[in-house]
Amino acid sequence: MEAGSDFAPRGNDKEGHCGNNCEGCCTGAETFFPLRNYGINVCGEGGEYETLTLDCPLFRNARIILDDSEVILHSADSIASVGILHPRAFHLEQKPDSSDRIGDGSAVQESSSCVYEVDEVTTHDDVGEKQALSPAVDAYTNVDLCISKTGNNLRSMSCWIQDPSRASEGLKADLIAVLSRIENQLKEEGLGWVNVLYVHLYISSMKEFGLANEVYVSFITEKKCYLGVPSRSTIELPLVQAGLGKAYVEVLVSNEVVKRVLHVQSISCWAPSCIGPYSQATLYEDILYMAGQLGLDPPTMKLCLGGPRAELELALQNSEAVANAFSCSIYISAIHFLVYCSAQLTSSEKEEIEQTLKSSYITRLDRSKGGSYPTVLYVFASDLPKGARVEVKPILYVPSTDDWVAAEETETGVPLPAPSKTWTDCTAPYSALRDSCCQVHTTGGRICSAVVSITDDIASKICSAAGQLHHGEENLKIMARFCAFQIAKTLADNRFSWDSVTMLRLYYSVDLAVAADAVSGAFSEALAELAQDNPSMRTDVPFYNVVPVAGAGRSACANDIMACELLASNVSSAKSIPAEPFAVTPA
Repeated sequence: MEAGSDFAPRGNDKEGHCGNNCEGCCTGAETFFPLRNYGINVCGEGGEYETLTLDCPLFRNARIILDDSEVILHSADSIASVGILHPRAFHLEQKPDSSDRIGDGSAVQESSSCVYEVDEVTTHDDVGEKQALSPAVDAYTNVDLCISKTGNNLRSMSCWIQDPSRASEGLKADLIAVLSRIENQLKEEGLGWVNVLYVHLYISSMKEFGLANEVYVSFITEKKCYLGVPSRSTIELPLVQAGLGKAYVEVLVSNEVVKRVLHVQSISCWAPSCIGPYSQATLYEDILYMAGQLGLDPPTMKLCLGGPRAELELALQNSEAVANAFSCSIYISAIHFLVYCSAQLTSSEKEEIEQTLKSSYITRLDRSKGGSYPTVLYVFASDLPKGARVEVKPILYVPSTDDWVAAEETETGVPLPAPSKTWTDCTAPYSALRDSCCQVHTTGGRICSAVVSITDDIASKICSAAGQLHHGEENLKIMARFCAFQIAKTLADNRFSWDSVTMLRLYYSVDLAVAADAVSGAFSEALAELAQDNPSMRTDVPFYNVVPVAGAGRSACANDIMACELLASNVSSAKSIPAEPFAVTPA
């Protein structure tokens, strides 16, 4: 109940309260406004208060007296904890001047004999369990971890367990190790979880989604993320098969503590509430990073019926609702569209999803403000939250009106130096294949997204042994060099430097039957060749993330051998919006 709002609680004198605001009502002001001193929103949770009424004018004969009660922490969620008042015993106390009958006709008894005992309530007190999940300082010292970083001011930072011979101790231990390593890396750079804008959480089994959340909130808390918790997507990937343990985490980090977040905290009709400790979207430097959106019906929070097509259509609708909260639209502002699909989809269902995306999204895009179509990448995951068959994760460019004009007319950035003759001669055949393997979206030199896909057809043209496309160290190096060439050319053609890269992922199908470290080694070697012509390129740590998947590519119907996903930004931090959370609690 905000200052100045009208209220008239039932039972209060109409002449004394109805039509008056809180400031003019002594009872209202004294009751509600001090709540702010305790960090309580005067509007209540979800726009309402759940109350236990002990006495009011409607109770004509007696009032309720609590003899014994306790406060039970129903949910110890660090983001939005919930407590309940549990009455253990109470009795009725007759009011003075009341009749000797209660409204329902039963007689009023003496207070001493009218005592009600309440059965014990069994609740799950997970406070101790969460405390037990708190990581030890040396949680990762005995684990072979690999960390990668891109860019400078805005960059991705990832951590995974790179030891194929190591027997995992379970999701809990692996996730604690990975999050501990990232947390310490942030501290080494003078940062913290408040600097994290987005989290990609990859786990080995969606059946342990609840456990993953419990470990997650022992690190990423509301206190640490006082501007709002990061947005997040969580999917199941074949990590163990790739030799990466059971947990893999990628975070998007900014040096500045400047962002706005949207956190849908309760059931509504306009957008799904968050099914985990994350925000639905985060806006930073004119780019909106949206959490993965499922085909959930907001009022019921259940997956819609009708199969993959219906799920995708509702996921798009939910994405649009979240975008509208930031005064933008997925049909106007999208720069990249990542579509997660369940690996259990049939061939006909994959085709249905691709056709639905074209008919319900691509054909409805509004490009009147200029710019190219958003890049689209399909990634097949072993499983998705709630058993969904499809999930969408859009990235949007959300500038002011003036910035749209500037984006159309201005090009910024520093071009990359020309590659050496040796590299040019080696990669000369790759240029002719560019149109068949690359999608590129640019917005006036400010934003660049790209997807590079290596299909069987392309592999047969660049590899030396067509019959061994999925095997062989030499062919793996050739495909890695091909991806590196296309990424470098995309950056150079659009005047972006390597320091502007905020995200670079290399997805590879586990059907390759090679470990992740072999793929990573091939890609590192290809980038090292590029670094010989570009001294500014970082070579001390990887600046890309190798992600094993069930499949990935520019089409839902084709399982490409490899796919690269690039996002680069030259948007100035001076354009950033004020540092304040943007939490929405619909009534």
